[in-house]
Amino acid sequence: MKYTLLFIVGILLASCGTKVPYTNEIRDEFSLDSDKQMRKVQFFTSATIILEKSKSQEGQGTTDDGALVTSSSSEQDRVIIPVNTKCIFEGYGPNGELMLRFETGVGKTITFAVRANQASGKYYLVADWAQDKGGKLTYGNETYYANSSSGNAYLMVVLKKLQKTKRKDRVVKGMKV
Repeated sequence: MKYTLLFIVGILLASCGTKVPYTNEIRDEFSLDSDKQMRKVQFFTSATIILEKSKSQEGQGTTDDGALVTSSSSEQDRVIIPVNTKCIFEGYGPNGELMLRFETGVGKTITFAVRANQASGKYYLVADWAQDKGGKLTYGNETYYANSSSGNAYLMVVLKKLQKTKRKDRVVKGMKV
C-alpha cells in the first residue's frame, strides 16, 4: 500500500512539467540572454542521435613460407545519445548557435541552431549534411557522421506552470441595533 501511494505521488510530481521545444520565444519569455542564465536550464534531446566513425585498412603481402596474404581490418566507433538525454549549455557558437555538453571531455559538445528554412524556431542538430555518409560533425576533437534520423533531433526544455492562489474567507454575522 505504501509503495502504491509513493508511486502515485511520484507520477503526479513528475507530470507537473511538460517538455516543449526550446525556441527563441521561450528564450525571450524567460530572459535567457546570458551565459549564467542558460547554464541553469536543463536541456533534453527530442530524438536519438547516433554518431559514427569508422576506419578500415587493407594490405597484401607474403608470409615466411611464401603464401600470399590479403588482410583487412575495420574499426567502428559509435556514440549513441538516446531520446530525452539530459544535456547542459556549454557556450554560444560564432553565429549564435548553442553548444551543448552531454558528457565530460575536451571538445565533447554538439551544436544546435535554428534552421533558416524552419518557421517553428526549434534548435536542431547542426552538421554538414552535404556528405553522402550523413551529417559530418566534430565531437571530442574527432570527425563523426550523424545518421539521417539524427538530423531531426532538436532541443527541448521542461516547462512548468505554477499557479498559486491564496484565499482568505471570513463570515460576517451582521449587526444588531
